[in-house]
Amino acid sequence: MSNKHIVAIQMRPIHIINAGKVDYAKALELQTTLFDQLIELKHIGQEPEAHYLIFCEHNPVFTLGKHAQEENILISEEFLASQGIQVHHINRGGDVTYHGPGQWTVYPIFDLEEMELGIRKYVENLEEVAIEVLRKYGLKGERMEGASGVWMHTDSDLPLKVCAIGIKASRFVTMHGIAFNVTTPPDAYRWINPCGFTDRGVTNLQLEAGHGVTMDEARVALEQAFSHIFNRPTLEVDR
Repeated sequence: MSNKHIVAIQMRPIHIINAGKVDYAKALELQTTLFDQLIELKHIGQEPEAHYLIFCEHNPVFTLGKHAQEENILISEEFLASQGIQVHHINRGGDVTYHGPGQWTVYPIFDLEEMELGIRKYVENLEEVAIEVLRKYGLKGERMEGASGVWMHTDSDLPLKVCAIGIKASRFVTMHGIAFNVTTPPDAYRWINPCGFTDRGVTNLQLEAGHGVTMDEARVALEQAFSHIFNRPTLEVDR
């Protein structure tokens, strides 16, 4: 057995939790529980058994990061409530974004210390996950200076975001993560300035690919990209 293979076996795996369609508050509770558990284990000097990756498809919700500008929600919270859209103020970075049907919101609860990653490299890796998935469909995802996430058509008058990123980290343990639009209708964002931008738009994988894409196949592509980019084996678990 090669040394490379031995190292791969010793690496802490990523346990994948497919939460499916779930209310935002319930998913936040789950990721917070895992986040706190990993921090506590590190605090008492124990090794966590795994990193975690939670896949969620939320009911319609707008989330605002800790530095978000309220005016980037263009209508009242009362009106949103009448439309069945929740609003949550949360402790990630970034401004306002939308989560809802047709989008995989993916929460990595990763120990960056074990992965030997700094925050900047971690965010770059998250972007690379989305870029790799798009590449599988023959599409070009790009980074933009001064704008987190992954974009398309960056050389046009209207760049379009396909994947948003917002994270929190404490003691090198992460929570929150990425929101990757698979079939999310762009008009779902009509009541906000997505991520605070007024001169850019949003798109989804299916629109750009020009053919049907199921949520299941997109999830598999995302799982494979996470495993590849973060160089860790994955294992689906129940939670």
